[in-house]
Amino acid sequence: MGTPGTPDTDHADRTGHAGRAEQEDRADGPGLEALVRLLADRGAVVLSGAGLSTESGIPDYRGATGRRRTATPMTYQEFTAGEAARRRYWARSHTGWPAIARARPNAGHHAVEHLRRTGRVTAVITQNVDGLHRAAGTGAAVELHGRLDRVVCLDCRHTTARAELDQRLEELNAGFRTAGAVLRPDGDAHLPQEAVDAFQVAPCRVCGGVLKPDVVFFGESVPAPRVEQCYELVGAASSLIVLGSSLSVLSGLRFVRHAARERIPVAIVNQGATRADELAAVRLDRPLGPTLTAAAGLLDATAP
Repeated sequence: MGTPGTPDTDHADRTGHAGRAEQEDRADGPGLEALVRLLADRGAVVLSGAGLSTESGIPDYRGATGRRRTATPMTYQEFTAGEAARRRYWARSHTGWPAIARARPNAGHHAVEHLRRTGRVTAVITQNVDGLHRAAGTGAAVELHGRLDRVVCLDCRHTTARAELDQRLEELNAGFRTAGAVLRPDGDAHLPQEAVDAFQVAPCRVCGGVLKPDVVFFGESVPAPRVEQCYELVGAASSLIVLGSSLSVLSGLRFVRHAARERIPVAIVNQGATRADELAAVRLDRPLGPTLTAAAGLLDATAP
């Protein structure tokens, strides 16, 4: 997902500023204290991933829950190649959408918003498309990969609310949703082929064209102005705090590499290894909600 990042420097240049990362798996140990020190400097930028939303009941691809699944996301090339692929996407997405629509921000989202309101965090960049940062009050979060609650026509570019499309799909496919469907990341759901074959896809109401969720699919490029905005935010940060991302795709990893090149300290809070662990000055392998809540509490306790 995303466009190629800026050229990488050699390993020594990228890791020399951080030294050995402070790693731990305790919520109250030295790693948490190091995270709090970075946040206390104010001006931190948060980069969040799917691991932040798992406590809201939304599965991830690669984290603690993702490792138990074999689901692979549909690519942009597949989606645009033919009607059969789009029918498969919309049948499964229609089934999984209610779980996304009813998801609510968890303690991690609320802690991030509290840190933003108190000036510890100046900007939030999220790789998630679930809208939970917005729901928690972080309305200015940069949604790097778009938003699942909006639909765009690939022909005329008209956008509509996902709730409106959901109603149309329900009318075309009355009783299609079945209990017990297995939810997958980004509102996808497992369905038998015969159910997919019977599904009817709704066209654009304006021009009859192809509708697509207003998200960046794997194999599709993140809009360049959005990428540049994120580079600017990270470049001006006092620290970059990565929350719940394995950084397996370059779309998010490039901002960590950018921070490292600029000698901006990086903290990573994620359950499981990430692709940028060697770049982190602070590394915590902990659940996001309790860890961020604890960090915010310590900062509040020491505030003047």
